[in-house]
Amino acid sequence: MTLVLFCLFGKLLYVKLESKFRETGVLTPEEFVAAGDHLVHQCPTWQWATGDEARVKSYLPPNKQFLITRSVPCSRRCKQMEYCDDHEKIIEGDDSDGGWVDTHHYAGLDEKVSEMTLDVKAEASSSSTANAGITERDNDDDDDEGEAADMEEFEESGLLDENDKATLDTTQISKAENPLPTTLSSTDDDIIRTRTYDLHITYDKYYQTPRLWLTGYDESHKPLNVEEMYEDVSQDHAKKTVTMETHPHLPGPSMASVHPCRHAEVMKKIIETVMEGGGELGVHMYLIIFLKFVQSVIPTIEYDYTQNFTM
Repeated sequence: MTLVLFCLFGKLLYVKLESKFRETGVLTPEEFVAAGDHLVHQCPTWQWATGDEARVKSYLPPNKQFLITRSVPCSRRCKQMEYCDDHEKIIEGDDSDGGWVDTHHYAGLDEKVSEMTLDVKAEASSSSTANAGITERDNDDDDDEGEAADMEEFEESGLLDENDKATLDTTQISKAENPLPTTLSSTDDDIIRTRTYDLHITYDKYYQTPRLWLTGYDESHKPLNVEEMYEDVSQDHAKKTVTMETHPHLPGPSMASVHPCRHAEVMKKIIETVMEGGGELGVHMYLIIFLKFVQSVIPTIEYDYTQNFTM
């Protein structure tokens, strides 16, 4: 096996260059860059970034240190989501940690949509019949009325007064007697408060997998604190899978990060499942698949626009 040896803070660190993608689900730096290029090509909301010059990693191209997407919407908190058995699917449920939860698994949804479609069609049909009957009655009434009267004859005869005396004169009403509100009141429940997130994908040299980072902002684009960001993380993963860490490419405060200790294991199982079905999963698809299974950790952050992409 070919190894590149680095020395950092007195510790020896190794970067593997030989591909073990299919055997273990890990990536080399070169494969990470290839998968990143494919993600940027397929989903242009993601872009390569350089970061701080003092933190550039020599085993990655200078202009492709990590991936970033900005202003990703998050309109709901995780506690607002209603989970049920029909909408969840446990992945790797036999492991010691309880497995991953696929919150985008909708069993029997097609049947429900079909039933709704039939009801809508039936309702539309009955509505069309009723409207047709009304139209026929209206046509009959029009035929009986004959020619419309000339409005000028009414004006000349004085039967039609330009200023109707029965009309309320609003200029005579005192504002003091009938005060009108200048603003509309509304409860907080009526307001959709949409947060936004910036997401980063870095290469974790120790686990040899991608790692997801996130930083959030409220509707006024003020940074969210730690507890507020945990509101947008699945409670099964908050403070366990998702922790506050130092970003490897950026200075400043710690950022929320999805810990990569299980990424290779999950990816290996996905690769095996695809191969058992007679398919093949190329390494260039790694980040697209990665974003899909990490969605279970942050289900309300709407960053995945790759649903229709084929392998």
